[in-house]
Amino acid sequence: MAIGWAIVSTGRHPDQKMVPAINAAADSEIAAVVSRDLERARAFADKHGARRAYDDFDRMLGDPDVQVVYIASPNALHADQATRAAAAGKHVFVEKPMALTVADCERMIAAARDAKTQLGVGFHLRTHPGHQRLREIVRGGGLGRIALATAAWNRGTRGQAAPPPRPPRQQWWEDPALAGAGVFMATGVHCCDLLAYVLGKEITHVAAMTDANDASPLEELVAMLLRFEDGSVATLTTSRRVPDWTDNGISVHGSDGRGSVRRGIDVNLTGELEIATNADSSRERYDDDPIALYRREVEAFNDAVRGLGEPAATGADGLRAARVTVAMVESHRGGRTVRI
Repeated sequence: MAIGWAIVSTGRHPDQKMVPAINAAADSEIAAVVSRDLERARAFADKHGARRAYDDFDRMLGDPDVQVVYIASPNALHADQATRAAAAGKHVFVEKPMALTVADCERMIAAARDAKTQLGVGFHLRTHPGHQRLREIVRGGGLGRIALATAAWNRGTRGQAAPPPRPPRQQWWEDPALAGAGVFMATGVHCCDLLAYVLGKEITHVAAMTDANDASPLEELVAMLLRFEDGSVATLTTSRRVPDWTDNGISVHGSDGRGSVRRGIDVNLTGELEIATNADSSRERYDDDPIALYRREVEAFNDAVRGLGEPAATGADGLRAARVTVAMVESHRGGRTVRI
């Protein structure tokens, strides 16, 4: 039987990426849609073939056709909604960032553990075949001892020295109380998670500089140094102020060579893997597919629900990203390196 997913939020990302991916997966269906506006929920349900629409989160949790609750609501709501869903016996797949605080992430993990339900986090870059191949090479010793890695996700609009002024009616991601941080929450956490995924090591130190200030507390540019438990170092940059950046992706440099996946400005299944060592000099290109990475994370989560492995990214992975985010803010404000 297909696994029934409930969609919490009718925003752009669910509409354009995740819901088409859930529908494209062989073993999924949209059982329900939840929005504060019932008419909006009904319109979204009609568009994507969902069975039912709700304007009440708890009523949705009582729907027997719902097995997985997909949470794409404002960041500040993730922890409460995830713990309530777990208590109702539902599996939870939550968009990044998992939550705004380390304590909330730990609470979500505990709720899933106590309920014996699965908890996954939307780090879709883990499902890119280039990233998976680079991970295999790094962990197999193909690049030797790792010294330096880089990860970047930068974009922008020519002619804008900074993002345009905030409109009087803000979106939730422009409210510090709901978002928690700025561009790092949007794209930086993906870079952080990807580095940890490929290198297979924990992050121990963070040093960060951002453009946040008292007038604009949500940063639009971040430059970071990370140290990993084996002594290797990584750089991470993420920004909405760099319109001509073309080198998004990840690179890993070791004593025996290098490997990289470059994606241009795209976040889809696209780009090129390049390996350069004495034993291997190869390239592999990937054709563009706008939902393939999301479909793969959905299918991995469905397997986990059936007891066939773990989600592509777990609650522990979301917790790591939260710790790095907190350290990033603390490092910028204090002008110092923060140990995790």
